[in-house]
Amino acid sequence: MPSEFHATSPGASGTNGSDGADRTEPVNDADTVRQRRDRKWAMVRTVLVLGSLTALGPLTIDLYLPAFPSISETLGASESQVQLTLTGTLIGVALGQLIIGPLSDRLGRRRPLITAVMVHVVASVLCALAPNIATLGMFRVLQGMAAAAGAVVSMAVVRDMYTGLPAVRMLSRLMLVMGAAPVLAPTLGGQILRFTDWRGVFWLLALLGAALVVVVVVGLRETLPPQRRRGGFRDTARAFRPVLRDRTFVGLMFTGGLMMGALFSYISGSSFVFQGVYGLSEQQYGLLFGVNAAGLIIATQINPRAGRRFGPQWVLATAVSVAATASAVLIVISLTGAFGMLGIAVPLFFMLATIGFTLPNVPALALANHGEAAGTAASLIGAMNFLVGGAIAPIVGMFGADSAVPMASVMVAATGVAVTVVFTVVRPGRLVEPQTAEEPADEPARRTVEPAEHSPATP
Repeated sequence: MPSEFHATSPGASGTNGSDGADRTEPVNDADTVRQRRDRKWAMVRTVLVLGSLTALGPLTIDLYLPAFPSISETLGASESQVQLTLTGTLIGVALGQLIIGPLSDRLGRRRPLITAVMVHVVASVLCALAPNIATLGMFRVLQGMAAAAGAVVSMAVVRDMYTGLPAVRMLSRLMLVMGAAPVLAPTLGGQILRFTDWRGVFWLLALLGAALVVVVVVGLRETLPPQRRRGGFRDTARAFRPVLRDRTFVGLMFTGGLMMGALFSYISGSSFVFQGVYGLSEQQYGLLFGVNAAGLIIATQINPRAGRRFGPQWVLATAVSVAATASAVLIVISLTGAFGMLGIAVPLFFMLATIGFTLPNVPALALANHGEAAGTAASLIGAMNFLVGGAIAPIVGMFGADSAVPMASVMVAATGVAVTVVFTVVRPGRLVEPQTAEEPADEPARRTVEPAEHSPATP
């Protein structure tokens, strides 16, 4: 992909270099229109490639969930043993991000990505052929580690190419996939099981991985030039140190993980609440699931405009505050039983919609100061998301499924801590609003943390 992705580039007239300032060249309107069209289609191509890669992780995790009963029956395993294969996958995704992210800073983005997706293909085939639950669980860990490459490298590629509000726009599109895929994948998996068994789901994941290898080879250029790559393994390991010393980054990382934990609590507990407690059929529950997914999707698309107007730091702060408020309303209604099912569904909708605002803004703000270690920083964000999500999801089931109280309690705890972290650690008043124009990939991003007296006004 050519450098026309960037609004500015080295040597552009009037922006870089003395030659550009002294020389005026005629501008052809047709050429200008053609360049704009080329940039538009290049952007669309980038979104499609990175969006497909981002979807690999959520599809790997959730596509087989409707097949749990048949896996249990076929392999002679208990329900808890089958659920452990999901836990193993989440652990694999978290570990994979911590490995692949730093490697992409050392070796470039393409080689680790292509290798990991090829491993995903092999792991998917091995899962499809698994003779027992232990073997399936082992290969699911490997499959999760390989699937992690899609999201972590995609975030690093965005940071290589964009900063500021353009990065927010691109990440909003990617987080549309990241947020919607976990809630839509089980529905898609259920439809796939109408035509095949659980092993067919893994064969389908293998085909998807093979297609993505081709997509990456053909459609994704290398975005990290050799001069910006890190040296040996020791330099790669050291990359974690400055990132983790950044107070703002750590706060944003935990905020993203806590909000993802709230999402996982919904995914793991909502079926018991709406089907078991309120008696919805599978079709009715699927419709409600789709409505909530639509709210999250709409939020991700509103987010770039909100970020331009108010600044992504204030959009994030507002979103986590609304999420905590909606969760508090949810637990009050759960305890009192007021307004019936509607009283549960409405605050839940608003809570989930706020995730569409937090998922894009967390990495956009967190990666702004770490362009030289974007893969490492992105790996920490992704690992935290899945570690917190994987730890929180089982807690909902531990406290029973005869009411919405366990799910609401987990959401209150997660969003309440997220609000505290945002306002005491991240401190949005100390973050400068990102610039509106893209920076070239080989220029460092400007600092986003400034003294409080330079902070923007709260909208």
